[in-house]
Amino acid sequence: MLTRKTKRTILKIISMFSVIRGYNIPVIALAQYLSAIFIMASEKRALTVLLDFNLFIIVIVSSLTIASGYIINNFYDSKKDLINRPNKSKIDHLVSQRTKLQVYFTINLVVALLAMLVSIKAVLFFSTYIFLIWFYSHKLKKYPIIGNLTASFLAILPFFALLLYYKNLYPEIFAHATFLFLLLLIREIIKDLENIKGDIANDYKTIPVIYGEAPAKKSITILSILTIIPVYFLVELYEIGYMDIYFYFSLIILLIFLLLLRKANTKMQYLQLHFILKFLVVLGVFSIVLIDPALLIHGRKFLSI
Repeated sequence: MLTRKTKRTILKIISMFSVIRGYNIPVIALAQYLSAIFIMASEKRALTVLLDFNLFIIVIVSSLTIASGYIINNFYDSKKDLINRPNKSKIDHLVSQRTKLQVYFTINLVVALLAMLVSIKAVLFFSTYIFLIWFYSHKLKKYPIIGNLTASFLAILPFFALLLYYKNLYPEIFAHATFLFLLLLIREIIKDLENIKGDIANDYKTIPVIYGEAPAKKSITILSILTIIPVYFLVELYEIGYMDIYFYFSLIILLIFLLLLRKANTKMQYLQLHFILKFLVVLGVFSIVLIDPALLIHGRKFLSI
């Protein structure tokens, strides 16, 4: 039998896992590793990339930074979440606001110390990243458009840490990033539609709150159409192997998504649309392998011999 103290500790661990959205972080770490293996360091053996100590530290530091970002975001959104996510909010409140802040500052200190093992540039990069997440959570997310743009940019920023490390600025990397950015931006506006009641109650000036649901849907439609541009460059101009299957599939799903969006007017319907976008993002992570499955065995430079 578990003691009351042990049960309380387990519940707090579950609560903190919910606060940092621990189910998202491994996906981001996997995306970083796959991006390094198949895009940014494809001339190296996959095992060499996996055993790169500095890359390991960058991935760990990125994961910790994202976790601290979720904590501070949860801290500022606690009142709004009582309306928008009552069940999750109950779990999150098992850990006090004071404890969340203590964990937040501790994680940020660990991030700085670990980043020093890589370089001073890494320390500056992740310190800036931490500040931008705080500034977004504290100020920017309450404003329309700029809040959505900032949230989407912050979500792809961990991949710029890889660019900084590998000093690799191939155009296809930015095409991949643009497609992902557009998907995340669409998702942010969908989240605003989904959470409109809590946003109104807490004076969050989001696109649906200020301009209404119809203009928000129009902006989503425009952004969905814009995804065709990076897809065209990736499929027609760059070497992406079998990953073109993913991009064609994504365009079909986005078309279905837009048809469902036209009829959506309830929180549950917007939540379903949110999950469709999340599915596309996660599927995109695993689809990176399709660029060149042979890279799991040897690097691209070996293939050309």
